[in-house]
Amino acid sequence: MATHDTLHPLRPFLKNWVWEHGRIGTRYLDCVDGEIKFDEGKKSHFAAEDYVYVPLGENAVDDPSVDGPAIQEAGLARFLKAAQLGKPEEAGSVAEVQRAVADCLELGLFSAYQGAAREALARYAQEPMFEDEIRAAVVDDIRRVYVGMRAQLALYDFSVLYGLPTPLLIGDAPFIDWRALPSPALPLVSFPLGPHCLLVGAPSGRKSKIGPVVWKAAAAMGPLKDHNRHVVEQARLWLVATTDDQLAAVQSRFAAPENSGPEAAKP
Repeated sequence: MATHDTLHPLRPFLKNWVWEHGRIGTRYLDCVDGEIKFDEGKKSHFAAEDYVYVPLGENAVDDPSVDGPAIQEAGLARFLKAAQLGKPEEAGSVAEVQRAVADCLELGLFSAYQGAAREALARYAQEPMFEDEIRAAVVDDIRRVYVGMRAQLALYDFSVLYGLPTPLLIGDAPFIDWRALPSPALPLVSFPLGPHCLLVGAPSGRKSKIGPVVWKAAAAMGPLKDHNRHVVEQARLWLVATTDDQLAAVQSRFAAPENSGPEAAKP
């Protein structure tokens, strides 16, 4: 019986980082051992961590058999390719683009709460609780923080910045909530769509109805210039780039110090 690869929630985005010059694959930094590696093919096998899915609808009922949000995969793929190529006219209809952006938001939040979910699972596993009780406690923890955030962000205005000159990084937690960052906090959220395109959300002031997605050719990142730095700071498992140089520049953050054993103390 043939086995199917489990589709990592961020794989649709990672396809935009596949390198196809001579060898087809992805350049990535393993944040656990600090090594720069190359993943052959187009399937992003390195992104293999387990995900915990928590429904974020206001009245949603948790179903442990559901492993992720319902995504319109073909429309999302078309949107992501158009964003990377800088061709808004190929992204689909207004409604299709709005749906794709909504899917990006769902997947961005899905990735954003994984660290908290893993920590909660480990914490509750130390308690005298049954597995279903642990699951319920984790779901409650995540929903307490993210249900309101999802409802708020659903009314944001979203823009696609394309043609960015400096390649973006993507990691296992690429959704950036600039509102929660110090010096300075910005009323924005962002999510990398490809090495040269970024989805940015800003408050709209609307109480209902999603606005049209705006496409902007961008020659610079402007106030979002530290985007890559924040992606690096949030990464715990892996980072993907278009070149080894980008990964080598941040490798020291993750690599174990050389000569850190007992022998290093000798003169």
